[in-house]
Amino acid sequence: MATLRKILVANRGEIALRVIRGCQELGLETVAIYSEADRMSPHVHMADEAYCIGPPAALKSYLDGERIVDVARKCGADGIHPGYGFLSENAHFTHLVTDAGLTWIGPPAYAMKLMGDKLTARATMASANVPLVPGAGRSGQLSDEDLSHASNRIGFPLLVKAAAGGGGKGMRKVYNPEDLSEAIRVARREADAAFGDSRVYLEKLIEDGRHIEIQVLGDQHGNIIHLGERECSLQRRHQKVIEESPSPIVDEEMRRQMGEVAVKAAKAVNYQSAGTVEFIVDKDRNFYFLEMNTRLQVEHPVTEFVTGIDIVKEMLRVASGRRLRYRQEDIRLNGWAIECRILAEDPANGFMPSIGRITGLNIPTGPGVRVDSGVILGSEITPYYDSMISKLVCWGENRAEAIVRMRRALEEYQIVGVTTTIPLHIQLMNSTRFQGGQINTNFLEKHFVFNQKRNEELQRIAGIAATFVAHHRSQKAIVLDQVGPSPWRVYGRREALDRRLR
Repeated sequence: MATLRKILVANRGEIALRVIRGCQELGLETVAIYSEADRMSPHVHMADEAYCIGPPAALKSYLDGERIVDVARKCGADGIHPGYGFLSENAHFTHLVTDAGLTWIGPPAYAMKLMGDKLTARATMASANVPLVPGAGRSGQLSDEDLSHASNRIGFPLLVKAAAGGGGKGMRKVYNPEDLSEAIRVARREADAAFGDSRVYLEKLIEDGRHIEIQVLGDQHGNIIHLGERECSLQRRHQKVIEESPSPIVDEEMRRQMGEVAVKAAKAVNYQSAGTVEFIVDKDRNFYFLEMNTRLQVEHPVTEFVTGIDIVKEMLRVASGRRLRYRQEDIRLNGWAIECRILAEDPANGFMPSIGRITGLNIPTGPGVRVDSGVILGSEITPYYDSMISKLVCWGENRAEAIVRMRRALEEYQIVGVTTTIPLHIQLMNSTRFQGGQINTNFLEKHFVFNQKRNEELQRIAGIAATFVAHHRSQKAIVLDQVGPSPWRVYGRREALDRRLR
């Protein structure tokens, strides 16, 4: 059984803070790493120790696995938690960690390899009798001619997908046979550029489907359970925007069936730690395996809210060799939780990234409100990393209350200095289709138009008000300077003088 005393968190931002807090609650020492651009970031100051690992570019800092392991060894860390993103699903990095005698706080490398390649994952799941979306492909390269013949069997519309893909890269929708050849060519080119692997395969396109995932937990003793589902259908360019748990369309029987399939999928690869099995659900509520994410998910807080289970701390316990503390019959979903990803992007301008310094910040509070944030007042939003500022999560006894609390929290949330997606989320909370649970993966493309009206008169008034506030502050500073030093400063000088005379 591994003994963990000091954990290096191989990440940044809100997830680094989240892992550090989990470690602290278990009495573990923490080590932060940071690039030169993140020197003043909150996670650096919260950890017990912090080390700079390179320049701002992620490739030379947060993606430099050998440098990270070297820091861990020199500072005496026992284990490494990767968070999500960066090196969290990199099997080579996992081997670097374990070969250095450190504990990897995540799933084993063999599970990452099996699930990281989508064609291998499909073959593994087929052997385990997990339902798959109809498709064609194998681990070897399929020629364009082979794919064309397979398309006649699958039928249109379909998807061309990269075997090593993710995030929508190397993916193309095809509605007509005459467009297939060009779609394959473009998908191969994108996949090769993004992943160094030009293999693609075909999958039946399930239109207006829902993206639902099941959270799983496994230990080193063969025990695997699921923690219910998350609804992740609200997406933009294959990136999730809002997540919630439970799903509006999943009842107890469907939850049981999906959970059993997810556990079966996890057992097929001898899974350990936290992971997610993703499904696509059609209009008739038939569900099919999409992929497995072998890491902690961004949206894990909604599951924590409704189950009461701290997933990060469970990952740490599993890595220590302990058995799961829960059985499947112990898992009960209580209430409803919704998460909004607050991004430094401008929804009124094509979601262009927004960079700058946060000069004003008001974080929402109140019943059922949780904010996982990686910034504070004065933080700099740089162009080097992901645009996520924070995750705003709200819980209610039911979905209606969760929406009301989220709407109130979004209106309280004020970030000055950069443009954010908060107005988009407010409009989504006010959408009758969203309130009715009538969503799918195409919702933002087909059924929603962001329409933030700019009030020129209000902007002019705000500008005048800001000028008056700045003038008032400068005058106040002048008056204070004329009066003399503050009483606190005088008291401090007097105390220092007294100590010298003693």
